[in-house]
Amino acid sequence: MGAMMNEDRFGVVTFTFDPASVAAATSAEQTVTVNGLKVGDVVVLSKPTATAGVGIVNCRVSAANTLAVTFVNATASPVDPASETYTAFWFRPEKTVAGAVNP
Repeated sequence: MGAMMNEDRFGVVTFTFDPASVAAATSAEQTVTVNGLKVGDVVVLSKPTATAGVGIVNCRVSAANTLAVTFVNATASPVDPASETYTAFWFRPEKTVAGAVNP
């Protein structure tokens, strides 16, 4: 990594998220505003509680300040996850390399 010129490359942020109901036996992407995120950021998301049958299978920054979260519902009925304060670790790579990495 090169010099970091007063630019944050990683951080942790908390935000309130009230996901919509997730239909039975499906996955669905939902968005939430998280100020400061940029397209290309890598995000690891932590849901603070377990919701039976519901999991987070992906998250990505779909636009500036917008986190897109894919939920999966593995049950036979719709599930509506509660509003909670989520925690996200974000990392802003200086550059990325396509293809294989040599060990």
